[in-house]
Amino acid sequence: MTEHDQQRTDPARFEGSVGRYWQTLEDGRIRCDLCPRACRIRDGQRGLCFVRAAQDGQLLLTTYGRSSGFCVDPIEKKPLNHFLPGTPILSFGTAGCNLVCKFCQNWDISKSRQMDTLADAASPEQLATAARRLGCRSIAFTYNDPVIFLEYAVDTAEACHRQDIRTVAVTAGYICEEPRAEFFRHMDAANIDLKAFNETFYRKLTGSALQPVLDTLVYLATETEVWFEITTLLIPGENDSATEIEAMCRWIHDHLGPDRPVHFTAFHPDYRMREYPRTPHQTLLRAREIALKQGLHYVYVGNVHDDAAGSTYCPGCGERVIGRDWYVLTRWHLSDAGACLSCGGQIAGRFDGPAGDWGSKRRPVRLSAAAT
Repeated sequence: MTEHDQQRTDPARFEGSVGRYWQTLEDGRIRCDLCPRACRIRDGQRGLCFVRAAQDGQLLLTTYGRSSGFCVDPIEKKPLNHFLPGTPILSFGTAGCNLVCKFCQNWDISKSRQMDTLADAASPEQLATAARRLGCRSIAFTYNDPVIFLEYAVDTAEACHRQDIRTVAVTAGYICEEPRAEFFRHMDAANIDLKAFNETFYRKLTGSALQPVLDTLVYLATETEVWFEITTLLIPGENDSATEIEAMCRWIHDHLGPDRPVHFTAFHPDYRMREYPRTPHQTLLRAREIALKQGLHYVYVGNVHDDAAGSTYCPGCGERVIGRDWYVLTRWHLSDAGACLSCGGQIAGRFDGPAGDWGSKRRPVRLSAAAT
């Protein structure tokens, strides 16, 4: 039983799309089979994510076509450093989440229980059209975890691909096997939030489990063509020990390969962990050094200003091939196909032409205006 099983929703019929991946149990409850949480909910109730609801014997996605906001961001903010560098990306999310992270830094969206958080609306076709008109080469499902609005994300991805717009998922990767295959079949790139490398952290601070996330990472590496990068938010005293970071980086090297980019980002006090200190810059640099010693080729630090540790270096000759100052590209030493101009070595990623020049701009948009 989830923490919301006892909460009754408004008796009025939900406005939403019929969801996928559920079944009716013998006692009349509906079990959601989207993520490993497997919420069992009675008619009129919602799962822990708060957006998948039982109504009249069906499971509905109550946030279909509704968003907490839209913004054009630099692709590097996702963060993705090896996917169409320098280009703008249209970002949006809905409400709710299937994890309960005590350190959530988007808690006002992901933990929202207010449907009026969803201030804007757009169909999949409107989203694709808006991305094209705004000059975005891709669209990101982000802010809250897109796994919980799978149906909306998949329909939007299909509409985007019809207009040659790429799709990006920013997700914790906490999803069951069958929906995982459908979801990522429609994604061109992803950033997977590997929150720690120990089950105790996942259970205590996220209310979930590590193994399903590792399964998702291996699936992406071995069964798909999705370009993906990994982010770990280092929280002082919780997941920042040298032993844990070394074990994690060794696992990434052995299971995902040395060319998988890893981002170590700084924690700032938020949500239910406001008493914790910020992550010291030196902790991030130590983690990066450990990762490089474990044989990973592309390791970055984030949420701090460090152009050296935020740049990309050729693993063959050591040349700085992409210089970065926050989200601004300061150096581009690659061919249009992503080869180092010094030694000809190929840099892992998805490169298509010269770098973009979007820089660090952040542009909130109203879809009603951008899609017409």
